[in-house]
Amino acid sequence: MEGCCALRIGDKVEDFRLETFDPENGNFGEVRLEELRKQGKWTVLFFYTEFADLAGRHEDFKKEGAELITVSTDTKFVHLAWQMDEPLLKKVKYRMGADPAGKLSRQFGVYDENSGLAQKGAFIISPQGALVSME
Repeated sequence: MEGCCALRIGDKVEDFRLETFDPENGNFGEVRLEELRKQGKWTVLFFYTEFADLAGRHEDFKKEGAELITVSTDTKFVHLAWQMDEPLLKKVKYRMGADPAGKLSRQFGVYDENSGLAQKGAFIISPQGALVSME
């Protein structure tokens, strides 16, 4: 990944805020890392990954106290359209984060400046706010 490793394992992740589409209730909303930390949740961010494959594991993540959020540089409206029109995404129930300006993608080192898109990446943030895993 070009620009990889903006953060390193053990680094504290700065608070972030993302607009989201929540397929579970069909609403738009927002997610903040600080709120997830206050709830004692693990945060698992997936940038442009296999949405449908994760859908089958969403309940497992929830049982372990983890909030699963997929992130792309698309808007929340694009996420709504994808979930409504793409048969592979019908079972997706986790929040879909919108990062159209690429701010979070840059923070995690997955932003491709040439295309304006996020590359694939997976990151796990502890309830204390530390980055504990990245791929």
